[in-house]
Amino acid sequence: MSLINYLKGQFLEIIQWQDDSRDTLSWRFPDEDKEIKRGAQLIVRESQTAQFVYLGQFGDTFGPGKHDLVTDNIPILSTLKGWKYGFESPFKADIYFVNTRLFTGNKWGTSNPVMMRDADFGIVRVRAFGTFDFRVCDVPLFLKEVAGSDHHFRLDEFADTMRSRIVSVFTEALATAKVPVLDLATRYGELGEALLPLINPQTQSKYGIEITSFVLENASVPPEVEQAIDKRSSMSAIGNLNDYVKYQMAQGIAQGGGGMGGTAAEMAMGFGMAQQMMQQGAFNMQGQQQPPPLPGAATAVPTPAAPAGILTPAQVAQTLGVTEADVIASIEAGDIKGKKIGAQYRVTQAALDEFLAH
Repeated sequence: MSLINYLKGQFLEIIQWQDDSRDTLSWRFPDEDKEIKRGAQLIVRESQTAQFVYLGQFGDTFGPGKHDLVTDNIPILSTLKGWKYGFESPFKADIYFVNTRLFTGNKWGTSNPVMMRDADFGIVRVRAFGTFDFRVCDVPLFLKEVAGSDHHFRLDEFADTMRSRIVSVFTEALATAKVPVLDLATRYGELGEALLPLINPQTQSKYGIEITSFVLENASVPPEVEQAIDKRSSMSAIGNLNDYVKYQMAQGIAQGGGGMGGTAAEMAMGFGMAQQMMQQGAFNMQGQQQPPPLPGAATAVPTPAAPAGILTPAQVAQTLGVTEADVIASIEAGDIKGKKIGAQYRVTQAALDEFLAH
């Protein structure tokens, strides 16, 4: 081998990356301790970006095309190397090729429940998962914060590195958006589009990647929250609780008072009817029917009785023949007047009488 051929073998003349994989994000050109000669050809294909790194510092960035590596084409690297009189001698630098195409169908998910504050249910634990599409938009930042000095950074490594970071960004965006749990469970498509403007500024500034599509496929809450959502849906389907209770009473009487529910319904309806008749003056306090007043005679106005006492939601539920949860929901809706003392509700007999009278 001649000396000229030997020297040619020590220099890089053509630098390119012929990527035949679909899962590589960044790839470091293997220089094998060879130097780059003046006038070497750098070939960057579509959806690729070449990044020069010299002594740990980012140099020039080259987009798609064919580039001659001369002083005019590498001003930043020339400044870093300190070539006072121009690029005349071979040099050594690391060259990273970064794939800038769109990577689709990447999965994300919360390994542990995410705590969020909800206006309807208070503090709620939420699990969520879905998919997202992304592309690299800031090559130096991506190499610095995500890929590092890995000579062959693949998509599966990216998933391991970014999964927790994407979940963290999703949590912050969800807290900023203040989306109710009820909407979270029913508007997956709209929610992903709404969160995208909140997620992208963080991923671009922190990691150099742009999220082009963010899809929420499922969000689940603890069983007790699901039960509360089901009860609220049931109450919405029932509509007016007063009419529903009266209907239940009528059904219990029609069925012959089957069971404790029917007996309670009969007692509640009988009590309500007796109260209405008392207010109308049809019966006296002994339960005997009063004779109709004589023409011209003054009619005595009955004195309303004092409240019979304080009832718990369970006692009210037993009287009305419904569940305690229905009574509490009716109190919170304002259908039954009650007061909350500490963590418990209390209802006066007068408030229950007023509810039955309407």
